[in-house]
Amino acid sequence: MSFTTGLAVAGVVLATLVLSVLGGMLVTPWVLRAAARRSEAEGEVPPARDPGPVPPPPGRVVPAAGPRTAASAPVPPPPAGPPVPAPVPSAPDPATGATPSDPGGPVGTEAVQTLRGGTWIGILERLAIAGCLLAGYPAGIAVVVAIKGLGRYPELREHPVGAERFLIGTLASSIWAAATGLLGAAILGVLR
Repeated sequence: MSFTTGLAVAGVVLATLVLSVLGGMLVTPWVLRAAARRSEAEGEVPPARDPGPVPPPPGRVVPAAGPRTAASAPVPPPPAGPPVPAPVPSAPDPATGATPSDPGGPVGTEAVQTLRGGTWIGILERLAIAGCLLAGYPAGIAVVVAIKGLGRYPELREHPVGAERFLIGTLASSIWAAATGLLGAAILGVLR
């Protein structure tokens, strides 16, 4: 192998690994947001948590069973003064598309908090998968996925809401890494 061929091979390997990591950082969140929108449109996302009893509007009489009590007296109107603005709904997080009050779905806050460190684990996973394919050892992908699954098992068992995010994110990340790894391996095959 000549020096220039070796340099080209090193360039292809480096470019493949970088494309795997950076492309995966764009593709995986996009797939997670698309899955959340899809499941929300189909009614699969659990409703937001119940805020509890809602007080009646001012001036309404609250019916109560039994003799007249303080609970059945008319509710006094709010004190005069400047109007209190209605609460503004929180803006979604640009990275995940989740709002702080959204507990459900793959981009919900509970799923994101459950799977801490997912970005770094995803980067390492994509590097390992693309590296295995570039090295001609596709069986290594099974080892990577098994290690990731066993490492996350305790968290997923304790917080099942993160399982959907884990599955969708792992599949999207793995498919992207495998595609870039196979592309890099094909280019290396041409160079050698």
